Amino acid sequence: MKKGENTVLGILAHVDAGKTTLCEAMLYLSGKLKRQGRVDHRDSSLDTHSLERTRGITIFAKQAQMTLAGRGFSLLDTPGHADFSAEAERTLRVLDYAVLVISGTDGVQAHTETLWRLLEHAALPCFVFVTKMDLPGPGREAVLRELRTRLSARCVAFGGEDACEELALCDEEAMERYLETGTLEDGEIAALIRRRAVFPCFFGSGLKNEGVGDFLAALERFALPGEYGEEFAARVFKISRDAAGKRLTWMKLTGAELRVRTPVRYRGADGAEIEEKITQLRIYSGAKFESAERAGPGCICAALGLSETRPGQGLGAEEDAEEAALEPVMSARLLLPKGCDPMLLLPKLRELGQEDPQLHVDWNAAAGEIRVRLMGKLQGEIFKSLVKERFDIEIGLDAPQVLYRETIADTVEGVGHFEPLRHYAEVHLILEPMPRGSGLSFDSSVPEDELDRNWQRLILTHLAEKEHRGVLTGSPVTDMHITLAAGKAHLKHTEGGDFRQATYRAVRQGLMQAKSILLEPWCRFVLEVPIADVGRAIGDLRAMDGTFSAPEEQGGMSRLEGEAPAARLNAYAEELAAWTRGRGRLSLSAGGYRPCRDQDRRVAEIGYDPERDTGDPADSVFCAHGAGVNIKWNEVPQYMHLESCLKPRAGAAAAAPAPRSRSLSIDERELEAIMEREFGPIRRPAYRTRQENSAEAPVSDAAQRRETVIVDGYNLIFAWDELKELAAERLDLAREKLCDLLSGYAAYTGKRAVLVFDGFRTAGNPGSRSEAHRVSVAFTKEGETADAYIERLVGEIGKNEAVRVVTSDNLIRLSALRAGVLRCSSKEFAAEVRDVREQIAALLEKSNQGAHRTKVMDHVGREG
Repeated sequence: MKKGENTVLGILAHVDAGKTTLCEAMLYLSGKLKRQGRVDHRDSSLDTHSLERTRGITIFAKQAQMTLAGRGFSLLDTPGHADFSAEAERTLRVLDYAVLVISGTDGVQAHTETLWRLLEHAALPCFVFVTKMDLPGPGREAVLRELRTRLSARCVAFGGEDACEELALCDEEAMERYLETGTLEDGEIAALIRRRAVFPCFFGSGLKNEGVGDFLAALERFALPGEYGEEFAARVFKISRDAAGKRLTWMKLTGAELRVRTPVRYRGADGAEIEEKITQLRIYSGAKFESAERAGPGCICAALGLSETRPGQGLGAEEDAEEAALEPVMSARLLLPKGCDPMLLLPKLRELGQEDPQLHVDWNAAAGEIRVRLMGKLQGEIFKSLVKERFDIEIGLDAPQVLYRETIADTVEGVGHFEPLRHYAEVHLILEPMPRGSGLSFDSSVPEDELDRNWQRLILTHLAEKEHRGVLTGSPVTDMHITLAAGKAHLKHTEGGDFRQATYRAVRQGLMQAKSILLEPWCRFVLEVPIADVGRAIGDLRAMDGTFSAPEEQGGMSRLEGEAPAARLNAYAEELAAWTRGRGRLSLSAGGYRPCRDQDRRVAEIGYDPERDTGDPADSVFCAHGAGVNIKWNEVPQYMHLESCLKPRAGAAAAAPAPRSRSLSIDERELEAIMEREFGPIRRPAYRTRQENSAEAPVSDAAQRRETVIVDGYNLIFAWDELKELAAERLDLAREKLCDLLSGYAAYTGKRAVLVFDGFRTAGNPGSRSEAHRVSVAFTKEGETADAYIERLVGEIGKNEAVRVVTSDNLIRLSALRAGVLRCSSKEFAAEVRDVREQIAALLEKSNQGAHRTKVMDHVGREG
């Protein structure tokens, strides 16, 4: 490990707290700026975008470099408005320290508390600077009490005589050290700050440079560079474009140095690995930059040459960051000018989506519209301005709508099968509901001897890479655990994309079966109103179905904290400003998702039809007669190749019967011709079977056809315990015994039996065909497996419901399915033959006398 070459400070605050003004003062006093700019004069060095200067707020995170006592520091000035909190949150991922700026006139605001929670979540050490102390306000001591009450009791004012004693009170080890020596060393104080045991607080004025020098001195002493490994690593936190349209990847080096022309490997949006060379490295300070040949550990730089990087992505040894805690809860439809082709505009808008991933620029094919996700009204206005500036297109935004989510209430099994010609994959997934706020999680319970580890990893990757949509409104699904329960690949025909299709279809098929729940977003709010107006505020919150704690009074204002549906709070800030004459303040943060109170009405209003959504099919594709056939989602269990992994639930409705074949079947004469060609002329008995004798009423042609049972001989022998024991002694006796059993079965039921034995490994074996005791017996020749013989035979027979293949070999069962004939496992057929034997025994016992016995034996006897 080695120390970084640079220390990264992030400047955070609520809107209009004086954050950018403080940055200007820090850069000026450090010698970086010759002249200190001002936000109100529209000449600050960091608010360089025209929209920022026009509106007087920070919209985009900006970098500036300064040097203190020979050490490099990067300042990242972040947006203060709540609508751009996601931009600030992304910046937190690359900080060494945060500097939280508080307005001395306004004190701790609701959005300040939101930022504090983000800092806690990121475990970032934090300095606090209270600015605007030159203006009338509650004063230093009152603000410090508020910091300790609403943020942390470990907020300590630096610079006073009692600072060391107060620092020691925050930590037991520090207290012991202080009692021993009467002081604390700089290294000990820096360690306390680093592990968030203390939060240093400074007071002054950024506009008048009061207290800023002491603050810079403290940063020099206590803000230490991080330690980094020897391997290349970097964290991407922002994507932007320069004035020439070149794509910039902003990153922090968290490992070894990066040089120009160095190849960098990373995964693109589709998961494929990409290798690209860095063509240029830029070190920015405001709008200006210096080109560099290298960037060392701890440095912030903008790299050119990377085409598919994204915020939060880890490069080299760095892992990807976790998902953002702040997510938009509203979306709006774009209103395009006349003659504007949405498909031409969409790729351009996705450039903006790369720069701000929270926008989620989506194309709704069913509605033929583009939608974007927004944190609030101001972000929508900025988005429209950016589209005009970047692409010279005037767009509008429809009224925002709530972003719903969906989950399930019961456990289901989803099956996806994808088998067009020369492709094959089947996936079985168990979908289980999880507690609220759990998100989605995935794992596998499939043994590797059933499905190769690489296929399992691929399926789990496909589950994680996609935003799966529900079937009520097409909203993203959440709070669900998905387990890979079974899967199947083909040795020759399976490709990676086959499992992607099967996996997506399995999720969708499971959701179609499940009881779905519509979830709506809730927001945590902090509402501050004049004491005289608290009654109306409480009435408004109750009308929104909100919940809140008892109001707290402080400084002539009442403070209400609680939660309410986001849809009800969406436009409340403007209404609040109107009836409080600008004195009311509302701050919102994500409060998770809860079941929608009027689900049926909202589902009907949205009018989403999952079966018409061609982009997210729940149906499966099976192969028949050399082509893919679409099978509806509710019929898939009747066609799937693997057995169900979930037992039927008690009281569940009986499964729908398997749909009858829609293809033409060959007739009885064609089937007879195939069998005669294979086994020779068929000798018919001079008597009728029991079933034939009992058939008095006319029946259909399909019912008149005799069923042909094709048996995989050795597979049945080793699935039948009685025959398996006999085969262990003498295999030929087991074959003879099986022929005898099938002879009685065929005579009693009137079915034709074909028994196939594998002669694949018998040297010089020419193969043989014979008929014995009403059973056609085939021994395959050398080099020909029973699998291949049965596949060829059922292929010639074609799609026919009067033909059944008996085997537990999955490849033969697959061939039978493709040919359109019925399948039966060896164990099931063994049970069927035993049942026929019991019926024969019962009939013999009932006859009981010689004459009757002779008649019965003639009925089931062998051909002479």
